[in-house]
Amino acid sequence: MKQKSRWSLLFPTLILLTLTLLYLSSLLLPKPPSPSPNPNNPSPPPKPCDLFRGRWIHDPLRRPLYDATCPFHRNSWNCLRNDRHNMTRINSLRWAPAACPAAVPSVDPEGFLRAMRGRRIGFVGDSLNENFLVAFLCVLRSADGGARKWKRKGAWRGGYFPRFDVTIAYHRAVLLARYEWQPANDTSANGVKGIYRVDVDIPADNWINVTKFYDVLLFNTGHWWGPDKFPDKTPLVFYREGKPILPPLGISDGLRVVLNSIIPIIEREVPRTTLKFWRTQSPRHFHGGEWNQNGSCLFDHPLHENQLDSWFDPKNSGVNKEAREVNHVIERAIRGTSIRLLDFTHLSEFRADAHPAIWLGKKDAVSVWGQDCLHWCLPGVPDTWVELLTTLILQNIENG
Repeated sequence: MKQKSRWSLLFPTLILLTLTLLYLSSLLLPKPPSPSPNPNNPSPPPKPCDLFRGRWIHDPLRRPLYDATCPFHRNSWNCLRNDRHNMTRINSLRWAPAACPAAVPSVDPEGFLRAMRGRRIGFVGDSLNENFLVAFLCVLRSADGGARKWKRKGAWRGGYFPRFDVTIAYHRAVLLARYEWQPANDTSANGVKGIYRVDVDIPADNWINVTKFYDVLLFNTGHWWGPDKFPDKTPLVFYREGKPILPPLGISDGLRVVLNSIIPIIEREVPRTTLKFWRTQSPRHFHGGEWNQNGSCLFDHPLHENQLDSWFDPKNSGVNKEAREVNHVIERAIRGTSIRLLDFTHLSEFRADAHPAIWLGKKDAVSVWGQDCLHWCLPGVPDTWVELLTTLILQNIENG
């Protein structure tokens, strides 16, 4: 019995020793070569994440990075100082792309400025790019309390961040092409007070002279291309090579011709190494009429996705259809160029709740200008634009 017991103890030990020897010997054997990739049938590259399609989700931990005291604020957009109601809810919504809901990280202002050390970022266009710029400056100032206003090189406004030697500025050029007022000699015949001459093939001086200064340029235009800015008594008249274009162009065709003239100039004049973006339209949310017809945007919640087409589809001829109409022209004009499209329209269409509306900082502003259902409260939706832009800038810097 003793011998049998000894064998029962020895047997498992021998088995374990044998398995160990087999494992060690397998490590010494040469490995078979890995199959080489078939050049005729390469693996498909991973599909890029679409950052611009998704939904807004409530995030109780989301907080803005600046408050009413940011020195870069513009009064009518400073909704905290102007006591706009619902600001906590406006800033508790986070954009989550459908295919990659975690792909838009919160901005790391210090990390971004460190990565951009010694570089310059320029915004060119209308007041919606200025609205964007102010959010950008206020977000980044949280990492550099010494940031100061900067207004050189013909900039309308801007900021300088001395800790990181980063400059960010806005150049006002609402049509991108050069335009100037020419009063009429006689207004009695047809009521025309004069014209705004637009030279479609000449860029506005405000930006064409700084194309070599910036490392990143972001363009926009669109909100001035409408009869509310240029009514029949003060119309746009388009010129090419110093002569009027005949037959005369309407505003929509004028936009198309200007873009088809200016975008090749951007491609030619802006250095190849400069990162170029074009921001699509920031949608308006006038309800019940235009800005001068008692249009209102006193909403407490974003729109639902099934409401968007009824608000913005040009087929419905609503007061807010211009964003998608202009986008169609822009997308065609930049196709095949080195300019990257920032499609902020869809994500912004939801946010009927986030405009300054009647909270404009001056008691008579609404009676004079109507509600502001075009620009955005700050902090607010443009902070999400900042998150997306900084994400894309950093991606492009890392990829060379």
